Formats: sequence, structure tokens, C-alpha cells
Amino acid sequence: MRMTILAMPPVIPLIHRELFMSETQVGLLIGLPLALFAIAAVPGSLLIARLGVRLAVVVGMVIVALAGAARGAAIDIWTLYVAAIGTGLGVALMQPGLPTLVREWMPNRIALGTIAYSGGMLMGASLAPIFTIPFVLPLAGGSWRLDLLFWAIPAILIAPVFYVLSPPRDDRRAAIEAVAARWWPDWKNPLIWLLGFALGCNNSPYFAANALLGDYLASENLTHVLGSAIGWLNGSQVIALGLMLLTSKRLQRRAWPFAIFGPMMLAAFLALMFLPSAISVITAAAFIGFTGAITFTPILALPALLSNPGDVPRTAAGMFTISYSCAIVIPTLCGALWDLTGKPWVAFVPLCVCSVALTVFGVMVARHRLPAEKAPGR
Repeated sequence: MRMTILAMPPVIPLIHRELFMSETQVGLLIGLPLALFAIAAVPGSLLIARLGVRLAVVVGMVIVALAGAARGAAIDIWTLYVAAIGTGLGVALMQPGLPTLVREWMPNRIALGTIAYSGGMLMGASLAPIFTIPFVLPLAGGSWRLDLLFWAIPAILIAPVFYVLSPPRDDRRAAIEAVAARWWPDWKNPLIWLLGFALGCNNSPYFAANALLGDYLASENLTHVLGSAIGWLNGSQVIALGLMLLTSKRLQRRAWPFAIFGPMMLAAFLALMFLPSAISVITAAAFIGFTGAITFTPILALPALLSNPGDVPRTAAGMFTISYSCAIVIPTLCGALWDLTGKPWVAFVPLCVCSVALTVFGVMVARHRLPAEKAPGR
């Protein structure tokens, strides 16, 4: 889900030079897949209802791989945008299915199941940024086009593996059962909005930081630390994954991850903005990745924990629609502020606001109670 998306940031400086992109266009390049995450999340819920969750996820995988490879064939910024949109479409079709699979496969261990699949997302997001600059680009002769093709190969290979190794179930019967279920989100439900804003304030800093870091370091004459900074921004998520595995029962519907790590994310962005040295940039990048990862998984677990089984896909779809609508605007806004002011550090101001909002919305949604829990005696 994230490997092909996150294969883009390490090669953005190369694409920037070849296609003569502005900073606003760079932000839009990251924002467009996120737009599809939002626009196609509800159709993804409908696809689950028509095909069954396993087949819907496989369809999304194939689209992600093919569109991810097509980015390498882009002849200008517009064809690159079209391929980026296709990549986002595939991810959007997959996303509502994953909380549903956790609910079906591990109904008594939802927190652990969520850590497992979000851990896979974090690993996929880490592999491309960590290995692209030191290993893949040299093997590709410095070609960003071949690099994007390379990262699409494991994405297509995983689809048949996932299908074969999934717990056996009659997909036709599952689809018939799902058709009867509701798939359109209940937009009047405040839970969906709380989940959406909390996840949006988590995703936006992560994607925007990946998009802007390369050009920001170039503006500060720190290009030589780009590989380390991108690597730590994404690799620190693996450390967070280990901590989450050890504390899975203590993350479930708890406010403390947001109350602690939201302010830590803010401090990291302030260090990135006002202490632009090699060591501070790498440290700040590591903390941004770590704090984003450790607040990401508790939010993802909530649709399955706070929804009836038949409502999980539509609750997740509503959450993703709202969250990635936020994440469309913010990376583009960051690039636009840079273009308008000519000051690179200003691009990170919206991400500081997101860090504060993540703390607030995260605590609110973690303390959200179901109607049955509000009843007397509960």
C-alpha cells in the first residue's frame, strides 16, 4: 500500500530538475494520490460489497503496481500526475478492506491484527526511502524512471501471494452477504469525523515531510544528508513498530500516545525549521517518522473497535475520505507557502499546526464512548 507511493520522495529532486517543477507542483504530486485515497474510499467500500473483501484488496494491489510502474513512463508533469492518480486509486480501493479483514480474521485480537497490517504498511513505506539512494538508483544508472519500475515489481508479485495465503472463504458468498450490508458512510456520525480529522493530522505531516525534505535540504546546502534524513524519517517507523508490538494491549483506545507523541512531533518540526544542521535534521526526521507511526496504528484500530461488524467498511471509508481530504490540501499548501514567501522554513508551519491538532483530536477520539458504554452502570 505504501511502497510504491513512498518510492517517489527520494527521486523528487531528479524529477524536479527534469520536468521543471515548482514547489507547488511537487506538493501536488504527493497530494494527488492522497486525493484518490479520499475520493475512492467510499467506492472501495462498495467494491467490497460487490466482490467480497479479499478480491477487492487484490484488485487494488494490481492497480497500485501497474500505475506505479507507469509513472516511470511519464513524458511530462501531466502524464506523471495521471499515473500518480492511478496509484492512489489502487491504494484507496484497498484501504477499507484491511480493517474489515482484521475484524473477520482476528475478531478477538483486533489491536494485534491492526499492528500487523499497519506494520506491513510501515515496512513498505520504509524500504523504498531507505534503499533507493544508496542501492537502487546506482543499479538503475541514476534513472528515476527505472527506480519507480523496480519498486513496482514486488508490488505486483505480492498480489497472488496474498490471494493464495489468505484464510479460505467463499468470496461469492462473502460478496452476497456484503451486498446486503450498508456501504455508504453515516456522515452524521461524529465518530467518523473525529477519526477522519485525527488520521488526517497524522498522515499530512508524514507525506508532506517526505515530499518537501529533499528540496528543503538543497535550499540549506545539506543535500549530502538527504539519504540519511529520508532513511530515518521512514526507518524510525520500524522502531515504533517494535514498541507497538510490546505494548499492543496498552495502545487500544488509550489517549496517552497522542498526548505524548503529538507534542514530540511538534518539537521535531520546530527543530527542522530553526536548527538546520546535519545532526538536527536527521534527528528531527527520525522523531517525525517515529511519532507519526506510533499514533497511526491506534487510529487505524478504532473503526473495528468502535463499529458493528457490518459497519466497519463504511466507517473506515468515511474516515479515509475525511483524513485524506485533509492530506490533499496540506502538502500543496506547504509548497504554495514556500513559493509565495520564498522562505523554505515557512513550508513546515502547516505541519506544526497538524501536530497540535493530532494531539487534540487523538485524545478526543480515544476517549469516545459508544452509546452502550454511556448507559447507566457501565
